[in-house]
Amino acid sequence: MLKRSLLLLALAASAEAQTPVRIAIAGLVHGHVNGFLNLALKRTDIQIVGVFEPSEELRKFYAEKYPLAANLFYADLGQMLDKTKPEAVTTFTNTFDHPMVVEACAARKLTVMMEKPMAVSNEHAKRIQAAVKRSGIGLVVNYETSWYPSKGAIEEIFKTRNEAGPIRKMVAMDGHSGPKEIGVPPWFLDFLSDAKRNGAGALFDFGCYGANLMTWLMDNAKPLSVSAVTLHAKPQIYPKVDDDATVLVEYPKAIGIIQGSWNWPFARKDLEVYGETGYAVATGGTELRVRLPKQTEEVRKPAPLPADEHDSLAYLVSVVHGKKPVGVSSLENNMIVTEILDAARESARTGKKIVLAQ
Repeated sequence: MLKRSLLLLALAASAEAQTPVRIAIAGLVHGHVNGFLNLALKRTDIQIVGVFEPSEELRKFYAEKYPLAANLFYADLGQMLDKTKPEAVTTFTNTFDHPMVVEACAARKLTVMMEKPMAVSNEHAKRIQAAVKRSGIGLVVNYETSWYPSKGAIEEIFKTRNEAGPIRKMVAMDGHSGPKEIGVPPWFLDFLSDAKRNGAGALFDFGCYGANLMTWLMDNAKPLSVSAVTLHAKPQIYPKVDDDATVLVEYPKAIGIIQGSWNWPFARKDLEVYGETGYAVATGGTELRVRLPKQTEEVRKPAPLPADEHDSLAYLVSVVHGKKPVGVSSLENNMIVTEILDAARESARTGKKIVLAQ
C-alpha cells in the first residue's frame, strides 16, 4: 500500500512538472515585457493564456509584434482573469498600479510576479502586503540581478561560508545613460519620467537594486537611517523627476552606498561587498574579483545558479508548484526596500537624514 501511494505521488508530481503553467500578463506599458515574451514564447513549461492592457494601441502593437492570438487580449483585468483562469500573473504595468493587480490576483488566489520596484510608497507596499497575507498567495518581485551567477557567488562567500567576515561596507552601482537615451518605447518613458507612477526617477528605477541586494545581504535587517542626494542634471529631458541618486543606508556596524543613475556613460549593474577580512567585487552577472585572508586578489568564474533560480520564469514556475518566495524576491525583503526608497525620497526633498522606526 505504501509503495502504491508513493508511486501515485511520484506520478502526480511528474504530471504537474510536465503540464505547462497557465500564465497571464497584466499590463504592457513596462518595457521589460519584451524580454519576458522573448523568453516565455520559447519555453514549454508555461502557456500564456491571457493579456490585460487598457490601451488599445498597445494591445495592437504587441499582437502584431509577437505570435499572440487576438483573443488573448483583454481591456479589463478582472474579465481576463476570470475567463482565462491562469495559475500565475506576470505584471508589467506602471509601478503605481501594482497594488491593483495584486489585489485582483489575491481575490482569485493567483500567484503574482511584478517588475521591480514593488511599490511607489509605503502606503502602496502595505496594500500589497495586506492582500498577500489575507489570501496566502505567492508574490515574486523580479530584479534582473536576482538571477546573476555573481550574486550566487557573493552569497557563498558572505552568507554560506562566511569567508570574508562580517559585512562592513556595500556599494551598489546601477543604471545607464537614461531611458530616453537608450531608446525605450514612448509609453515606457512616459511612466518612468512621472513621479506618481514611477515613485521618482532614477532613485526608484535603479536605486531599488542596491536597496534590494543590501537588505538581502543584511538578512532583512532594517537600516537605522537613510540619507539621500538626487540630481536633476538633464531637466530638458526629465523635467519632473531626478536622473541621479546617491543613497546612504546606515546599519549598526555597516554602511551601504546606493548609486542609481540615468547618467552613467555605460550601462552597469555592479556590486561591491567588503567584509572585515575580505571583499568581493561583481561587475555585472558573470565577472567577479575576490580577495580573502592571506590571499591575493583573484578573478573567479561564478557557478551557474540552481535550475529554479536560473531566471524569473523558472523561479515563478517553482513558486506556482509550492516554493515559498524568499530572499531578494520576497515580500519581506521588498517591504524594507520600499521603506528605504520612501525615506530616500524624503531625505532628498528635505536635505535631512531619515531615521527609520525599528
